[in-house]
Amino acid sequence: MPRVRKLHDGYFHQAKREGYVARSAYKLLEINEKKKLVRKGDWVLDLGCAPGSWLQAAAELVGPKGRVVGIDLKPVDHPMPENVRTLVGDLTTTDPSLLTDTVCGRFKVVISDMAPNTTGAGDDFRSVRLCRAILERLPGLIAPKGNLTMKVFEGAEMPELVAETRALFTEAGQFKPRASREVSRETYVFAKGYRGPVTMPESADPAEPGA
Repeated sequence: MPRVRKLHDGYFHQAKREGYVARSAYKLLEINEKKKLVRKGDWVLDLGCAPGSWLQAAAELVGPKGRVVGIDLKPVDHPMPENVRTLVGDLTTTDPSLLTDTVCGRFKVVISDMAPNTTGAGDDFRSVRLCRAILERLPGLIAPKGNLTMKVFEGAEMPELVAETRALFTEAGQFKPRASREVSRETYVFAKGYRGPVTMPESADPAEPGA
């Protein structure tokens, strides 16, 4: 007999008591507790930030001297802390300067709790495509040695996604926080120490015949 899904579990009620927009705030807080991605004073970019629980959690983690910028196709209606700014837009087409104009330089940490519209078929592939879109945008957004975490649905392409992420960072892996529901296929890729795409040095001109 299939397990009954609990929509309102302990994390849901805890979020209500503590003023978070959604229970997902505890996912970011636990990821950060285990992986140490966000520190006080950091500048954080939240991709797919609505409804705003990760913005709230990130604002707490960076403190008053840090900044958090969020972007989503939908507006964030819930009031946010003073160190948070949001805009409506598509991460794949928005000019990076519009995201970074309130901070000096690129972001120390990029976070994403985005998920595709689920249909029950092929959701994992669409989720991986979203993550790859994030990886493609990193050069204009993340600072050298920066950190990343992004949600992905477990599936056939997830190991390859982790490998692609590891190629851009000094460390990468996956982690499923306790706040994720047991029945959910979601997990999180984390990465530390952004170094960018590895570029091969240009080969020397071949020697002239007879040289």
